[in-house]
Formats: sequence, C-alpha cells, structure tokens
Amino acid sequence: MEPFASAPAAPPSSVGLVSHLLSTISLHSDGVAIQRAIEFLPRHRTDALSVSIGDAWREVRSWALAPVLRVAIVVCLVMSVMLLVEVVSMAVVSLAIKILRRRPESRYCWEPINAGDDPESGNLAFPMVLVQIPMYNEREVYKLSIGAACTLSWPSDRIIIQILDDSTDPTVKGMVEIECRHWASKGINIHYEVRNNRKGYKAGALKLGMEHSYAKECEFVAIFDSDFQPEANFLKRTIPFLVHNPRIALVQTRWQFGKSVIYFQLSFFSTAIIYGLKMLTWHFMDDFAVNFSDCLMTRIQKMTLDYHFKVEQEVGTAGVWRISAINEVGGWKDRTTVEDMDLAVRATLRGWKLLYVGDVKVKSELPSTFKAYRRQQHRWTCGAAHLFRKMGIEILKAKEVSIWKKFHLTYSFFFVRKIVAHLVTFFLYCVVIPTSVLVPEVTIPAWGVVYIPSTITILNATRNPSSLHLMPFWILFENVMAMHRMKATIIGLLEAGTFDEWIVTDKLGDTLQDKIRIPLLERASTSLRDRLNLPELGFAAFLFLCACYNLAYGQNYYYVYIYVQAVAFLVVGCGYVGTFITNP
Repeated sequence: MEPFASAPAAPPSSVGLVSHLLSTISLHSDGVAIQRAIEFLPRHRTDALSVSIGDAWREVRSWALAPVLRVAIVVCLVMSVMLLVEVVSMAVVSLAIKILRRRPESRYCWEPINAGDDPESGNLAFPMVLVQIPMYNEREVYKLSIGAACTLSWPSDRIIIQILDDSTDPTVKGMVEIECRHWASKGINIHYEVRNNRKGYKAGALKLGMEHSYAKECEFVAIFDSDFQPEANFLKRTIPFLVHNPRIALVQTRWQFGKSVIYFQLSFFSTAIIYGLKMLTWHFMDDFAVNFSDCLMTRIQKMTLDYHFKVEQEVGTAGVWRISAINEVGGWKDRTTVEDMDLAVRATLRGWKLLYVGDVKVKSELPSTFKAYRRQQHRWTCGAAHLFRKMGIEILKAKEVSIWKKFHLTYSFFFVRKIVAHLVTFFLYCVVIPTSVLVPEVTIPAWGVVYIPSTITILNATRNPSSLHLMPFWILFENVMAMHRMKATIIGLLEAGTFDEWIVTDKLGDTLQDKIRIPLLERASTSLRDRLNLPELGFAAFLFLCACYNLAYGQNYYYVYIYVQAVAFLVVGCGYVGTFITNP
C-alpha cells in the first residue's frame, strides 16, 4: 500500500445529506430574502413618501384651505340670500303689476296728438323731435336703421333725422353719406354729421349732436343704436306721454329680437339640437326678421334680456328723452361706458320720472358671435360697476329723492343686480362648489347648493315660459359668462385695466341670410387658433379635475353637475358657440 494514497470517499450519510440540503436551502433563502429586501426597500420608501405627501396635503387642507373655503362659503351664501330676496321681490312686484293691470296709460295721461280743428295751425300741435342715430363702421346695418328712422310717422316739418357717424373706414363713411343723400332726395330732413376725433365715444357724439343750431329747436330727442328698427308709429305712441306729463324725462321702450328666417351655423352641441329647438319654439315666435334664432347663444341672450325688460329698464337706447331734462342734469357724460345709464340715474336723482312702456317694442339685433357678445357684456358690466363707484356717494347725498329711492338705487339696482349677481354666480357655482370636493373638512348646506339656485331658476323660467326647454343651456352658459362678468365687475370697481375701453359690438345685419348683398363684408376667421378661448379651456380642465376627484373619493354627487359645467366651459373654449361666417 502506498503510504500517500488517499482512501476512497465514503458515501454520504443521511445526516450529511440533510446538512447539505439545509445549507443549500439556507443560502437560497438568504438570496431570496436579500432580493425581496432590495425590492421592498424602494417600495417602502415610495409608500412612506406617499404617506408623507398625503399627511402634508391634509395639513395644508386643515390649516390653510379649509378656513379660507369656510369664509368663502359664508360670503357666497349671504350673497345668494341677497340675490334670492331681490329676485323674489321683483317677481312679486311684477305679479302685482300684472294682477292690478298697472299699465302706463292708466297711471299717466296719454292722448293722441292731432292737428286739431284749426287748419291754420297745421302741424304745430306736433312738437319738434330730433332722432339721433350714432354709428361706428356699421356697414352691415346702417341701411336698416336709417330707413326705419326716415319712415317714422310724424309730420315731415316737425322731425329731424341726425346721423352721427364716427366711422374710421372711409368706405363705410361714403356708403352712409350716400344713403343719407338718398333719403334727403325724398324730402326727408336728414343731417349727416361727422367728427375729427372720437372723443367721448358715443356720449361725445350725442353731446356734440345736440349743439347744432337745428337741434336746439327740438323739444324731444329719440335715440336709436345703429341696429335698432323702430316701427312707423313709434313716436305717436311715446311722445304723448312726454307732452301730457311734464315731469317725465324719458319714455323707454322694450327691445324686441324677433326670429330669423333661416339657421346658418350650429351653436353649442350639434346642428340637430338647434333645428330641434327651432321646431319646438316655432309657434312662440314673433314675425320679426331679426336674429333671435340665429343660434342657441342668441336664444339664451333673449331669455336674459326678456326677463330684464319685463321688470325694469333705465337706459336711453330706443327711448325718447325730454331735451330740457338732459340739459338740467348736465347732459351726456363720457366718464363711463354706460353713458345712457349714467344720464338716467342723474335724472332720477333730480326728481325726474322715467317711464317704461313695455307694449312698444323696437326691433334690434343680438350679438351672434361669442367674442362680440363677450365684449358687449364686458362693457355693460364694467360700466355699471364703474358708475356705482362714481355715483354711490352722490346717490346717498341726493336731496330730491326719497330714502326708498336711494335704497333702491344703491342696494337693489346697483349693488345686488350689478355687483352681487355676477360675483356669486361665478364664485359659488364655478369655484367654491368644485373646490369643496377637494376639501372634505368643509361642507356646503343643501339649501345653498340646491334650494336657492332652484328657486331662482324657477322664477326665471316663469318669466320665459316659451323658453323653458332652454333653461339647462341658459344656466350652463350664464355660469361660463359669469367668469367674464366677474372680471369686468372687479375692473370697474377698481378702475383697473380696460375699465374705460369702448369697443363697439360687431353686428351682422342680414349677412347670415344674404352675403351677396354686402360684397365688402370682412369675413370672420374660422381657424382653430382664432376660435380657441384659453381662459375657458383652463377652467374646463380645473372642473374636470375636481369632478374626477369627487367621483373617486367624494361622499356626494357634485361630480354630476361639475362634469356638465366642465363640458360647457370646454365647448365655449373650443369656439363652438355663436355663429361665424364661412368662406363660400
């Protein structure tokens, strides 16, 4: 035997086999454990990070957002109650007037004017009337307004038509002047007046027009915007109120929007909806070929303005003023963009009466493009808020009106209708309610979210029974427009930004029905970039976020309303509202 030869290896015993297996399993288990630990570590850190972010968000909600939101809810609910009381009181007054049949003819003396039995007096029984039509590049509607004014039923030697043309387009100026010469050749006493500048805008033009020698011979002045078309008997139905009631300064008539001959372009959701709405409302429409039914947006405007005009109106367009009253209160002023409201309020403070005659209707055109409507609403809303800032103290100091009249002007007419209504509509329904779903620590009472809005909506619907089927669209669109009205209100109150900017509302006249009639018409752009409205798109994204969060984590059903409102913002943001002129 070799001394250094190794012995043959013995077969492994059972103990050795178990030990080998255990050691192998141990090594494998350690590897799996290490692998799992490696996999668990980032997940643990991620979960910890998520928990930290969640805790931080809850802290921010509890200590920062929740208190602010609670204050906002209280303020909005107070404003909602104020608006509800105002709407209910207006409904009660309107109902009382209807039940008691308090028509203007029963409250004030009205007798038709005639030449009398003395033939020598001729038409002297008819007072001298000046008809003013301010214009600014009104290519599409100038013929309609001039033609309507020149066909008013009034003795030709007792009426003067005055066209105040501030147009900057020489082509439009030439067209308007030719139209004036055309009517002058027919024996109409018409004067075409232009200025070297646009100082004071519309108010400046009206003021300068009153300074002409022939205008000083007149006792009353009827004012029509360039898109208004009075009926032939307009003066014979309004002037008698002024003649027989010497303390009446203004006889205001109602704006009428009529119906359009055809549909041109879809608005909001689909052409099918528009045509369906037309069929539903056909038997409610009047025979006025204006643009009430151009699109859903114009129908919604009619609902808003009808509710307003059925209750009160204190402006001057489509109205007849007593010239002595205008002069007594200081004449036209260009300090705001609502010069007619300014004049009416000043006349009221001096004890003059303003009479609204709703039975006399004057055809007018509604803005049918969204941008034109948005600019108009900015001017009206900003101007009213700015006028409130200018005249608030003056109203309180007025000595020729009662305390009740002061209260009505400051609180009801200005503060609630011109300020509160715009602020609460936007902040409560578009900001506070959607934001509340992100902050479960706060709740909004059901009476503020459901009952008050429902009551206001029902009262509005009762004023427009023929448009009842449009109420959902009206609510959604008014909430979208509330964003712009809120901005305009703040700008007017603070005199910031474009508070005194005057942008004339674009008018289309008969363009949608007959584009061949106006070959020089500048076509509106239909490119996507020009149609997008970024503020609406941004707000739509915010509302969609709130709705999705509420659907996933919320304890209520606010997401149903928020989703629908988000769609409304999205539709407006993408430019699918109003009309536009396509290329042939």
